Amino acid sequence: MRKWQVAVVMLLAALGSWFAVGTQAQAKTYTIATDTTFAPFEFQAKGGKYKGIDIDILKAIAKKENINYKLKAISFGAAVQQLSANQVDGVIAGMNITAERKKTFDFSNAYYTSGVVMAVAKDSKVKNFKQLKGKTVALKTGTADAAYAKSIQSKYGFKIKYFNDSNNMYNDVKVGNSAACFEDYPVMSYGIKNGIQLKIVTKQYAAGDYGFAVKKGKNAELLKKFNAGLKAIKADGTYKKIVNKYLNSSESSLTGETASSRTFIGLFTQNLDTIGSGLWMTLELTVISIILATILGLILGVLGVMPGKVGPAISSTIIYIFRGMPLMVLAFFIYIGFPDLIGHGFKIPAFIAGMITLMLNEGAYTGAFVKGGFAAVDDGQMEAARSLGLPYWTAMRKVIMPQGIRIMIPSFINQFIITLKDTSILSVIGIVELTQTGTLIIARNFEGFKIWLMIAIIYLVIITLLTWLSNWVQRRIN
Repeated sequence: MRKWQVAVVMLLAALGSWFAVGTQAQAKTYTIATDTTFAPFEFQAKGGKYKGIDIDILKAIAKKENINYKLKAISFGAAVQQLSANQVDGVIAGMNITAERKKTFDFSNAYYTSGVVMAVAKDSKVKNFKQLKGKTVALKTGTADAAYAKSIQSKYGFKIKYFNDSNNMYNDVKVGNSAACFEDYPVMSYGIKNGIQLKIVTKQYAAGDYGFAVKKGKNAELLKKFNAGLKAIKADGTYKKIVNKYLNSSESSLTGETASSRTFIGLFTQNLDTIGSGLWMTLELTVISIILATILGLILGVLGVMPGKVGPAISSTIIYIFRGMPLMVLAFFIYIGFPDLIGHGFKIPAFIAGMITLMLNEGAYTGAFVKGGFAAVDDGQMEAARSLGLPYWTAMRKVIMPQGIRIMIPSFINQFIITLKDTSILSVIGIVELTQTGTLIIARNFEGFKIWLMIAIIYLVIITLLTWLSNWVQRRIN
């Protein structure tokens, strides 16, 4: 082979290697978490699409810097915890850059500056901090607003109540359960302009900068690209257009809501696809989890009535642990704590984590009544089976279990109902089931009463059908 041919081959190989490396680099998709109810920075518009200043800034920067990302909308507290546990690569959620947070996260250059204000109900007589003495203040977990309120709590003598999302915090003040709430000025101003029945009664305090966050020492390239993209969109005017779009536009133009879509029927028809998606997730989680929980419960029940001490001890220990642990704590442990313990970038998808959580919790309860059901079968049944020469496991399978399961069928259906309701707790790890769907819709239109009534009716219809099934089964058994 001639020298020029060798040179061409080497050049082609180098180009191929460069192209492969470039393609591999571009193929990386980052998971970016954001809040669900922090308008105008992030909120879910009609049809399930997320909009807001943060969302559009991220989209514009990604376009400038060729960043591939997947957006994950969850509560702010869950977003911060998931970033700490390497479950997501970054967070953009109106997150204030503070000295305390810098110990755990690396921040981008500031992309917005905001101050804290206090808001009260429209008919409230509270006008300043001094009038909060002895009263309760609503705060959003993990925010700079909460930190500021905490810093002045002892001075003004008020009590504190925490919420995971802004809408519940606003409603608590609106109905009079709390005297006031602390919120970022642009968020509170936008909400009041678009339907929240509150009023701002203070000037802005403790102005802070918002930043895009990654875990300390991780994703330096992503942070570098974000800063470069932010600089670019500020230079070409894109940044200013995005901010003005959300701070100066009417709600209907941003969310797609109209007067007709705010009636009960209008809300239902306009959000039918979103509600249907949340309902399907709830039913999917319930069915899969109850099947797995039933299998686990049967195993624990059989172990619980085995001769000797080992089987009953194992059964009692597992039932004690998972029945005694709050479902929310178990969900956080499996989804955030366990991967953080293992490290090395280990992640558990939210759906899998939710399924495991329900399986362990509901399986423990199932195991308890299965063990009780088998124990309820008269001891003479086992003695008679063994006297006829049947081995222990054969006697269990053919004599004890059929009688015990017959006793337990109504309990199984009741456990199905409990599992269905327990899925609502899994919204804390970012699963958009039926309850979380309601929260997202309310974040857009602030129609809390109508949406929660709608969600309650859906749950009641399903539970009523299951109750009828339970009663029918009991009649058939009797």
